[in-house]
Amino acid sequence: MIGVEYHAAIRTRILAFYLFIALLVVVLFGGLAYRQLFSVEAFQERERLQNQRRILNPGPRGEIFDREGRVLVANRPRFSAVLNFSEYALRRELRETQLRLVRDIREGKIEDPGERLDRHARARVVEKYLTECSRILGRPLTIERRRLERHFNDQPLLPFPIINDLSQEEFSRLLEQLRPGSPVQLLPSTARHYPYASAAAHTLGYIGSTDELPTEGLEGADLQTFIAKGMYGRDGLEKQFDHLLQGQTGYSIWVVDPNGIQDRLVSSQTPVAGKPLNTSLDIDLQLKAEEVFGDQSGAMVVLDIHTGEVLAMVSKPDFDLNETSPFIPASLWNRLNEQEALYNRSTAGLYPPGSTFKIITASAGLRHGVITPDTVVECPGYFMLGRFRFVCHRRSGHGPVRVTDALRMSCNVFFYETALRLGPEKLAEEGRLFGLHRPTGVEIPAEATKMIMPDPEWKRSVGREAWTAGNTANMAIGQGDVLVTPLQMACMIASYARNETTTTPTILRRDRGARVPIRPNQPIGLRPEHRAAILEGLFQCIDWTATQHPGAAGTGSRAKIPGINLAGKSGTAQIKTLRRGTFELAWFVGFGPVEDPKVAWCALVIGDQPDEEMGGGAVAAPKVKPVIELYFQKHPPQPPPPTSRFAAPAAGPG
Repeated sequence: MIGVEYHAAIRTRILAFYLFIALLVVVLFGGLAYRQLFSVEAFQERERLQNQRRILNPGPRGEIFDREGRVLVANRPRFSAVLNFSEYALRRELRETQLRLVRDIREGKIEDPGERLDRHARARVVEKYLTECSRILGRPLTIERRRLERHFNDQPLLPFPIINDLSQEEFSRLLEQLRPGSPVQLLPSTARHYPYASAAAHTLGYIGSTDELPTEGLEGADLQTFIAKGMYGRDGLEKQFDHLLQGQTGYSIWVVDPNGIQDRLVSSQTPVAGKPLNTSLDIDLQLKAEEVFGDQSGAMVVLDIHTGEVLAMVSKPDFDLNETSPFIPASLWNRLNEQEALYNRSTAGLYPPGSTFKIITASAGLRHGVITPDTVVECPGYFMLGRFRFVCHRRSGHGPVRVTDALRMSCNVFFYETALRLGPEKLAEEGRLFGLHRPTGVEIPAEATKMIMPDPEWKRSVGREAWTAGNTANMAIGQGDVLVTPLQMACMIASYARNETTTTPTILRRDRGARVPIRPNQPIGLRPEHRAAILEGLFQCIDWTATQHPGAAGTGSRAKIPGINLAGKSGTAQIKTLRRGTFELAWFVGFGPVEDPKVAWCALVIGDQPDEEMGGGAVAAPKVKPVIELYFQKHPPQPPPPTSRFAAPAAGPG
């Protein structure tokens, strides 16, 4: 009985053991089944994230055109010599080089390089092919080891460039002379090309390289990503419309081996070029305006009066945009900064407008009734304000003058008298009516925002001493604290030509051939005879032979174009700088034809030498003439009507 009981106990324990083993097997297979059947997606996702990599390639940037469809900014082919270590042949050579190094160190043929052998082998392989390219091109080539290692640490799946931006001749020589099967590849890409070199440099802008590309909607956002360098706009239209010009990013997703090297392509999408940008610029006018400035500093803006389109925009000194592509060398950057050549004087330069501001003074005086078209002021050549003597530019005086004469001859005394009767508040109010206190809103980055239309309240707000009558006198002739941009003055005179207060400029091509309302807007609000008196003075400023005083020439007569009636106003101002002392500014604004205004302009020439005398009519007006002549050659005006030149028109389309 005892034996039977013993064997029964043994069988029970064995059975329990078998049951335990069976339970473990069930748990094991249950776990495997759970992993295989229910967790497969999670493990596949982990596998995907671990062994797949994404490479992003930028799309070519969109081109920029002038108003007639001529290319202002294009893309040129750019070739680089690269080594792609994902290629099988190069990977094998790299392994063989590393094994050879190990063998040579063990046999004592070379000393231990004291670094990881894979890095040393990589440097040897790169040096081998760099030497081959150097022999073919006939010039020494070097690569910094730090750049090589940084590339393989940060961008191991991207080709390593051993020569950037090959010339056409170098590309051809390498293509012909590299041995068949060479791992050196000639990789195509694009760089910006500017067919007109420095023309409209500040308006078009330049680009820089970036590792940030638009990736919205692209596959593989959760994968480790490597980005080929793209381009982004750093200034001008390139920056303002970067979102439009920037191409659609392409990508490729690869399965990589344990060493992180590309093994199999999973999916890809080809990059797409950016959209084109059609500007309002007329490259013919732009080139002519650039030409007339030569080496002189300054700015010029030419506007279509009825659409606000910028036909030409010049800022001098400028620079060759091709020198900034594909990147700006440090030496060039330093030189351009030293010359202040990166500064857009048309939109960002703030200057006292000089006598061109007398248009505002005359308008305010007539609006508020302190003068009429028949008001006569005697000009002896100076104006006494207490014990201070304010001189007229004609020291012998102009004699008795009315507002039309004062604008034609730019008589300071008439405007001193008008402004003192008017008061600074109403004078500043008139300037603000034409938008001289705020940015124009043109689509160019970094437009100035700190323009000044001063009055006593402004002077108190900036913590200066109380406003004086002398401040009012200086303001009347566009000196003192008044600061505006050339673009603002072009907009002001364009508005005056349309009998409206606001011109909103645009650098984009608006509806072809149509007069597009410029809103928001309002009529100037002057009585017809008052506005006619101002316009007559601006006409006589250029066409003085039609006046009743043929001996008193208009200050802008050097801009006269036979057969076309133009209106304009010259100006001279001074600006003080800490670096260069006091310099004179020569201004000239205007529009034409006076019977049916089409085009408006503002030219500013900045003196090269301290205290150099520069009259607006003598210096700036001659620069405007060939540009406007070219405009009317391209757009011949209709013969003037037999009616009065300055019959008050209805308010413009705005």
